[in-house]
Amino acid sequence: MAKEKVVLAYSGGLDTSIIISWLIENYGYEVIAVCGDVGQGKETDGLEERAIKSGASKCYIADLREEYVKDYIFPTLKSGAAYEGKYLLGTSHARPIIAKKLVEIAKKEGAVAICHGATGKGNDQVRFELTIKALAPEMKIIAPWRIWDIKSREDAVDYAEAHGIEIPVTKKDLYSRDRNIWHISHEGMDLEDPWNEPKYDSLLKLGVSPAQAPDEPTYVEIGFEAGVPVSVDGKKMGPVELVEKLNALGGANGVGIADIVEDRLVGMKSRGVYETPGGTILYTAIQELEYLCLDRDTQGFKRMSQTQFSQLVYDGKWFTPLREAMSAMYDEMAKTVTGTVRLKLYKGSCTPAGAKSPYSLYNEDIASFGDSKELYSHKDAEGFINLFGLPLKVRAIMNDKNKDK
Repeated sequence: MAKEKVVLAYSGGLDTSIIISWLIENYGYEVIAVCGDVGQGKETDGLEERAIKSGASKCYIADLREEYVKDYIFPTLKSGAAYEGKYLLGTSHARPIIAKKLVEIAKKEGAVAICHGATGKGNDQVRFELTIKALAPEMKIIAPWRIWDIKSREDAVDYAEAHGIEIPVTKKDLYSRDRNIWHISHEGMDLEDPWNEPKYDSLLKLGVSPAQAPDEPTYVEIGFEAGVPVSVDGKKMGPVELVEKLNALGGANGVGIADIVEDRLVGMKSRGVYETPGGTILYTAIQELEYLCLDRDTQGFKRMSQTQFSQLVYDGKWFTPLREAMSAMYDEMAKTVTGTVRLKLYKGSCTPAGAKSPYSLYNEDIASFGDSKELYSHKDAEGFINLFGLPLKVRAIMNDKNKDK
């Protein structure tokens, strides 16, 4: 009799490496490992062999990098959303696309369940499961961290050693990391105490600390078309190449390091260090271009909506009507966000050094201190201020009239 199948979100890290064996022991399933390649780099090397050796019947490695950048990263970039003002949502918007692929393969393989290695204290369990519920509501979901006897990463290492499972970590280096083309996150160990300064020189993977960055600044020019970055220093690039290029430039200059104590969706605070060098460059660049190309009301509403959008993405609500509607709104807002921004990268800072756009709303004739009678005269301000300040004047007259009553 054929065994029932389960699809496992497989990264080759500590948790998912031991889950294969655990699923076989406890459920008797045939385990199909699925790795969504969203830019983990060398972490996918030898992954299929390791999965099979750990007991999986097969292993899919799906190249999702271009789809991830185009359909998840760039729409979030257009929104300008940063969770709690710092976190550029690197893990948050990677989970929905991975879960979408898990659903596709589960349906293709006739699997009865999907399993993930997210912990019961984290956000990823929500992100994976909301996507599965949205795309395959009939699918059973297994979350080992919520039901097994393993209580810590140290316990997980012991389990792996007892079962002869190859793992990529030791008890001396148990940072929990998540890497993709957009960022890398670091959690755990000494970072769990917010008083501890991160050991950047040994912690960082995508670049150097600001102190170790070059003594001379690097200048870079980013070209945008309707809110989408399309070129670096005048050279047209595809989405994957562009992000990788900016990661290298930003990382070399110590740009994009965020140390944050954030509010997890499940109710607790957690401390993490995020490296997002290319993303920091792009966020700075698109905002500078928007200053030129968007009117005051549009910019104001966009800023108000960013908190809502960042929470949708952070909470795993990618496949929801509101997220889709808000993305459509940002697409409309970005129609004129076309042009070039020059940035200066220097020892961890990323500062604007010039911007231009054929859709710029900045008019030097109006903005200069001289008189431009055809468009604007200094005398025009008097009537405007009288009307704009009329409510204040009326209120002051009323207060004065009634002060002795």
